[in-house]
Amino acid sequence: MKETKITYGSIDEYISTFTPEIQDILQTLRQVIKESAPDAKEKISYQMPTFELHGNLVHFAAFKNHIGFYPAPSGIEMFKEEVKPYHKSKGTLQFPIDQPLPYDLIRKIVKYRVASNLEKAASKSKKEK
Repeated sequence: MKETKITYGSIDEYISTFTPEIQDILQTLRQVIKESAPDAKEKISYQMPTFELHGNLVHFAAFKNHIGFYPAPSGIEMFKEEVKPYHKSKGTLQFPIDQPLPYDLIRKIVKYRVASNLEKAASKSKKEK
């Protein structure tokens, strides 16, 4: 029997598949990311909400017991002390669903990722000239 793979066309569509409580958390997280990276574009990548600016900035996703936040390994390494309670693997943070998300930390990580991607893009641009 073939399993049907769910695909999402937008972040709104992704968020709409969750309970109202989880939708509120995801919408707030989305807004925090938008405010921290106003020039970033939204898309679905790896079937997760993603923000990109000269490459992927961050992804996020909801699971049964946590919200996954994926700021790339560099986003975790830069804030390794602050993310210790949430760090689960090389590029993943897991925020327990029954606790408030650390929005100030998320803002800092997103802003760091924006600066990092812009720096990388500028460096690449100089090399191409």
